[in-house]
Amino acid sequence: MIEKNVVIRLVEEKLATSDNFLVDVVIKPGNLIIVEIDNDEAVCIDDCAELSRYLEEHLDRDVEDYELEVGSAGITSPFKVLRQYTKNVGNEVEMLLKNGTKQTGVLKSADENGVVITVEKQIKPEGAKRKVTVPEDQPYTFDEIKYTKYLIRFK
Repeated sequence: MIEKNVVIRLVEEKLATSDNFLVDVVIKPGNLIIVEIDNDEAVCIDDCAELSRYLEEHLDRDVEDYELEVGSAGITSPFKVLRQYTKNVGNEVEMLLKNGTKQTGVLKSADENGVVITVEKQIKPEGAKRKVTVPEDQPYTFDEIKYTKYLIRFK
């Protein structure tokens, strides 16, 4: 079986001089290698094809046969690496916490310690007749998050 760390090293070598970054490498039974990349702007098909050719040049099919899929992280796919979070600061996200709570809000910040999202809450000020909507920042560590993904809304 082809070693995952070998594929990761090759991908990172190739992407070191580009704006693309590695999101994930999965090696499934039968040596199906799935490489997922992303970019702060957009990944084009040429980027995927170029990376695929590079990997094929550096992996020897005579030693071990494999199937290779190189693609971009889908817009509806959960974030897997910190750079995907930082790329989406300012965007609306959906977050499922490990305790089962689902949050929707604007991703305010992200760093190696976790994320902060701004959610809108309905509160009733003292003496008021109606509730008002106020923004509230909620910090979460990555240990609390099951998944986070970009929220697509059609208006």
